Amino acid sequence: MASSTVQLSGLQSFYLRCHSSSHPQPKTLALPLASSSAYCPEVLSLRSVLRRSRRRRHVFVRYSVSGTFFVNFAIKKLSETDLVPIPSGSEGIEGLFPAGAGVYGVYDKNGDLQFIGISRNVVASITAHSKTVPVLCSSVKVGLIDGDNPDKTVLTDAWKSWLEEHLAITGKIPPGNQSGNNTWVRKPQTKPDLRLTRGRHVQLSVSLEELIDRLVKENEVVAFIKGSRSAPQCGFSQRVIGILESHGVNFESVDVLDEEHNYGLRETLKKYSNWPTFPQVFVRGELVGGCDIISSMAEKGELAALFNK
Repeated sequence: MASSTVQLSGLQSFYLRCHSSSHPQPKTLALPLASSSAYCPEVLSLRSVLRRSRRRRHVFVRYSVSGTFFVNFAIKKLSETDLVPIPSGSEGIEGLFPAGAGVYGVYDKNGDLQFIGISRNVVASITAHSKTVPVLCSSVKVGLIDGDNPDKTVLTDAWKSWLEEHLAITGKIPPGNQSGNNTWVRKPQTKPDLRLTRGRHVQLSVSLEELIDRLVKENEVVAFIKGSRSAPQCGFSQRVIGILESHGVNFESVDVLDEEHNYGLRETLKKYSNWPTFPQVFVRGELVGGCDIISSMAEKGELAALFNK
């Protein structure tokens, strides 16, 4: 073993990287926390942190092609996770769990597991399910993973562990996870982005500022974003789109980077709204704010209240 480093990301998840040439192919192993480790001595030094948990948990070891392997502190088992009733309305759901990424299992009114999913915004996903298939959404189990942007492998391994546990106990895959079942993953048809002009060189009969004013006042909700609704070009725009869609909002989107059909929009909109950054969300003709404000309002339930007025 040539070298090793340790990175901690909270108590719920961490990565342990050890370089070794003896494991050239990707591989995942589950190691009980109490067992000794022959893979990397740093595991021993981490036990002082892991022992703070009263439950027995597992460490997942994943080898990469380069010889690096990752040790991920797993979330609780599906059977050990509390079942929480899903209240009606997105505002109630947002108050149940903190925002974050993780794995979740949705149960119907009979207590049968219908679907196990993973998401970088678990609350938003549960909210969306409760609106599209409310009859199947009675209660939920949630396992959140610490960190603002956990590795995809961590999420996938957590999802697999819950699915395999359920399969081992019941002998069945949840209906929503069976091949060909699109009940939980079906995406609504994406609305096209609005264009302020027919082209960059087409002369306008009114000023661009007046076009903006008409647009935000004639539409209930308008989001000025970087990139298109289906392919946002910045993380903040993507975040705002996700929040609006999870709330079931029928909103219009305008790409401020479209220099062909929205030429000059960025600078003109900054002056119109007196707001220097993007995205910008308008509701009933009034600027609500950008990503930070929209995210904060969503977490507090204020956004749902605003849209329900």
